[in-house]
Amino acid sequence: MKLTVKQMAVTAVMAAVISVLSPIAVPLAGEVPISLATLAVMLSGVILGSRLGTLAVLIYILLGMIGIPVFAGYTSGAGIVFGMTGGYIIGYLPLALISGMFYEKLRAGSPYIAVIAGTFAGNAVLYLLGTVWFIKYTGMAAAGALAACVIPFIPGDLLKIAAVCILAPRIRTALEKTRTL
Repeated sequence: MKLTVKQMAVTAVMAAVISVLSPIAVPLAGEVPISLATLAVMLSGVILGSRLGTLAVLIYILLGMIGIPVFAGYTSGAGIVFGMTGGYIIGYLPLALISGMFYEKLRAGSPYIAVIAGTFAGNAVLYLLGTVWFIKYTGMAAAGALAACVIPFIPGDLLKIAAVCILAPRIRTALEKTRTL
């Protein structure tokens, strides 16, 4: 992947945005906190596109793995990525990829439909990967895992998708006008 200096810069900035927003979390009774990570990851995919958005997420994950406290609750380390909630962190990669792909392919028709379709599909893959990982790690039954790891997050994720619908197309258009992307 050959990148221009501008592409490297916007990717680094988006990795920083993800790293700043992701630690902001509200703990729930279960082990999976509500954080702003999915908001930042969806923004990354739509604003930067599938390739650069996914790269920004990969950089964020690597920063957390080497010890920079960028994960929910200001945690870090490979133990978090390979722990019980690690499937959700790994699931951020397809969330950014799918959100970006849908936006790239469908935005000409309606940028809002493109954002909604892409973020819904990306979140479905995120939930699937994270929940299967959680079940394998904990041995919890699927119904219990869904109750702990998916259902409580749906209302917040719907609000995050609405925010991405409002913010991302405008930011992406502005970046394209400045020939940054």
